[in-house]
Amino acid sequence: MLLATSAAAFASPQANENRRDIDKVNGGITAEAGQAYGDLGTVNGGIELARGASAEEVETVNGGISAEDAVTAREVSTVNGAIRFGRDGRINGNLETVNGGIFIDRGSRVGGDVSTVNGAIGLVGTAVEGRIETVNGDVTVGADSRVARGIRIEKPKGNFGLNFGKHKIPRVVIGPNAVVDGPLVFEREVKLYVHASARIGSVSGANAVRYDGATPPKD
Repeated sequence: MLLATSAAAFASPQANENRRDIDKVNGGITAEAGQAYGDLGTVNGGIELARGASAEEVETVNGGISAEDAVTAREVSTVNGAIRFGRDGRINGNLETVNGGIFIDRGSRVGGDVSTVNGAIGLVGTAVEGRIETVNGDVTVGADSRVARGIRIEKPKGNFGLNFGKHKIPRVVIGPNAVVDGPLVFEREVKLYVHASARIGSVSGANAVRYDGATPPKD
């Protein structure tokens, strides 16, 4: 399912050698405000990064990842949990989860892809240098956001990402002044709403509905 950010946004290799790794099986991890860490990893527990903290790989299996404003990281991933970044975040690589949503707030930049299987993806004023990928999640490329390599919503394969009962149709919204430079590829039915001020690439698998105003039409 990664455009490099400026070197000033990340610590030098020499500084990285002195960063402390935290590795757990059970229990959460808290990165203190303004502190620099190496890899942060746990199996059963959430990870919290306070304002201005920085880390290399941030990874858990069963737990969410929450970052306050001005947090930097190289890679961020979980399996069962949501990921949320505050304002002015810097992620050099990918943000990904399987079962959980992703939200990234204004002024942030992601150097790689943003991906889920079962979970919504929301951006506000954020630049993504890779692409957005999901199977069953809604996608909102909110006001003033940019996605360089497009959006792809995959068709569920086998039982992976299968929801029993009535299947929900993903809702994709490209908001005011948002830009999706790459193609929008939909391998399953979606509802696509594109603001009149937005700019998008080619679309396959869906018909775009244009809208004005602050919010898209209700389904």
